[in-house]
Amino acid sequence: MDTITSFDPELLGLPFYDDGHRRLAREIGVWCDSYRALWDTVRRTDPDEAGRRLVGVLGEDGWLAGLDPAAAPSGLPGDVRALCLAREALAYAEDLADFAYSIQSLAATPVIRHGTPEQQKRFLPAMADGSLIGAFAVSEREAGSDLAAVALAARRTGGGDWVLDGHKAWIAHATIAGLYVVIARSGEGPGPLGLTAFLVPADTPGVSVGQKLDAVAPRSFGHLVFEHCRLPADAVLGRPGRGFVVAVELLERFRITVGAAATGFGRRAADAALAHTRGRRAYGGTLYDLQLVKARLADMEIGLNAAALLVARAAWECDRGNPGFGRHAGIAKVHATETAQRVVDDAVQLFGAAGVVKDGVPERLYRQIRSLRIYEGASDVLRLAVADALDNRRAALAG
Repeated sequence: MDTITSFDPELLGLPFYDDGHRRLAREIGVWCDSYRALWDTVRRTDPDEAGRRLVGVLGEDGWLAGLDPAAAPSGLPGDVRALCLAREALAYAEDLADFAYSIQSLAATPVIRHGTPEQQKRFLPAMADGSLIGAFAVSEREAGSDLAAVALAARRTGGGDWVLDGHKAWIAHATIAGLYVVIARSGEGPGPLGLTAFLVPADTPGVSVGQKLDAVAPRSFGHLVFEHCRLPADAVLGRPGRGFVVAVELLERFRITVGAAATGFGRRAADAALAHTRGRRAYGGTLYDLQLVKARLADMEIGLNAAALLVARAAWECDRGNPGFGRHAGIAKVHATETAQRVVDDAVQLFGAAGVVKDGVPERLYRQIRSLRIYEGASDVLRLAVADALDNRRAALAG
């Protein structure tokens, strides 16, 4: 990997970023480049083992330090823009590294934002050094993008404890996590008003991995089963009945970072396609000399530039406290993931037969990019949300 090409220096120079972000981009680019041997190794490793190793390496080398704000180095940006830059660089280098970083950050962020001092002290130091792996468990077979449909039951006992019964589905890091952040239906109100967030250590009696799943791009992934899983009162994250708020806030923030990862995947595909077409002899010259190939490469560049700008704008809106940043998050996520899918597909086409060979760069990216159009809000659902926000915005301006 050329550490220059994972980021556009001109984009980093825009006022969306400060010197701390630019330093972070340079350092993580160099770090990713120095671990080429590890990337080759983890691709051939069992996904569970790879996940444990990558979270450990990220923790040991300080890239998860921001997950424990009380002990994080003062010069390390801990905002959404920093998460986006890290994810773009990691996605450009190795999908599994980005996956490990993103899921660990996803699980720790609710504890950072809503945990009590005792909860933060108990869990965050170990999550920051990589010795405790986390997972965020919200999806169910009948509840994906529709969070209000969550059905995992949380029942309060007479002694103040809670008991969870039900299932969670499609949970990233389910098979290796030591801590689950779980959204369950506690019944304080209908739909979204009746959800609560819980911190569930994986060794709690009554919680287990029901099924390990094989995804298109191999990784730690599975279903969870809760059978009379008893939790103490202090397992509640935030307040009872506020689980929907915890989940929505988290997903709005992290869908921006999904857009950043998609941009990293797309940039890697575009760079690989450019290098291939420049070197591939055809029709008395190179593939790059053909006008249709140039047009396709140009469309890749145009789409990725727009994606990077939308991600940067959305992350900046979030970090500056704009309460309407969710609209920008949806726009950035939809555009970046849909664009990256097209870019990767075009790269496979430009590689020809070489593009569909297993474990080649285009083939790996083709498998890796697809899920990003689903995670943290499917593109179709987010389009509806963007349209609704547009209607609300027009009504507010008219009023």
